[in-house]
Amino acid sequence: MQRSGRKTPTSRHEGFAFVPLAIYRGRMSPHLHSTSPLRIALFSGNYNYVRDGANRALNTLVGYLLRQGSQVRVYSPTVQNPAFPPTGDLVSLPSIPIPGRAEYRIPMGLSPRVRRDLAAFKPDIVHISSPDPSSHRAVTWARKRNLPVVASVHTHFETYCRYYNLSVIEPLIAALLRRLYRRCDALLAPSESFAQVLRAQRMNYDISLWSRGIDHGIFNPDRRDMAWRRQHGIGDNEVVIGFLGRLVMEKGLDVFAETIDVLRRRNVPHRILVVGDGPARAWFENRLPGAVFTGFQANENLARAVAAMDVLFNPSETETFGNVTLEAMACAVPALGTRATGSSSIIQNGRTGFLCEPGAVTAFADRLESYARDPALRIAHAAASTKEAERYHWDPINQAVLDAYHRVIAARRNRA
Repeated sequence: MQRSGRKTPTSRHEGFAFVPLAIYRGRMSPHLHSTSPLRIALFSGNYNYVRDGANRALNTLVGYLLRQGSQVRVYSPTVQNPAFPPTGDLVSLPSIPIPGRAEYRIPMGLSPRVRRDLAAFKPDIVHISSPDPSSHRAVTWARKRNLPVVASVHTHFETYCRYYNLSVIEPLIAALLRRLYRRCDALLAPSESFAQVLRAQRMNYDISLWSRGIDHGIFNPDRRDMAWRRQHGIGDNEVVIGFLGRLVMEKGLDVFAETIDVLRRRNVPHRILVVGDGPARAWFENRLPGAVFTGFQANENLARAVAAMDVLFNPSETETFGNVTLEAMACAVPALGTRATGSSSIIQNGRTGFLCEPGAVTAFADRLESYARDPALRIAHAAASTKEAERYHWDPINQAVLDAYHRVIAARRNRA
């Protein structure tokens, strides 16, 4: 068992009967719920061993829950050298490497040790965040004890099949996901666009929103540093088209590269800045000669790299929210995204950026050419992006999850 060193709160907090209920984009209204601190068992396929948007959100959530007086026990695979320290108490799940993607691990059920730990912890609710064997077993464990289960859905998982020549099994994957999620009391979706997809797929009939926030102390327009751009060989007047994220094919790297090919054939002046790392980096570098690759960046260094862009190009259609898009907008960088889950809930087409159909290379190139040749358009969209990003704050967004916990716990007790 690994522990973060944080003391888990045990005392009952008094004096906060009236607390805000957060809904999408941080809008708030008075809401009354139980003041009892909860005991939450959280299952994750990757809590901290590889950094990604999903586990950053989960760690932020756990930190908020601990500050509200709840006790949280996190169950996830662990490695010797994780990407970052875990927030809260972390219990290691048995796991194996994913074939072909050894940096990720598959949690393989609940060992006797883990079951004993769960029984001793006595959770009020179980929260699963990935559709793996351990989550399936955790749902079964909870149902046998009449405990409510909430599932947060972070990935448009079945669409990954399209990037690995496995489209034929996409319906099967969707059916397996439906079987898991229909056994849960409620789902948490990061965007309204993705919630609509889940409803259409009949994954569950109780779907709430758990949006994403932004740390405005880190991501803001003041991070733009022209000296940093010059250090990377980027001229002050050059228009920088940026990519931000893990370098894996399901992020739409092929579409990005093909779009840049079109710009080059049109002789559109631009520079490419790629922020991130991953197994497809060598392929991407070969496809984008002359591009600046910064590798992995975090915190203030990440914000400075993002703010160095003039437009973010995010062609992924697998996103369920698009944390990278929100981070760019907070740094006054307009975004070009795909009209699909995630981006369509964040980008206001024609105001904070543009949306194009998935894989529409020519349309993407047209929009990027507009940004490259029209400084006034970039400035207008940058200002609108910053204003829109100011609506996203972590605390009210995470309070929505705590409210959902209390709601499903009360509902199950009423049924009992």
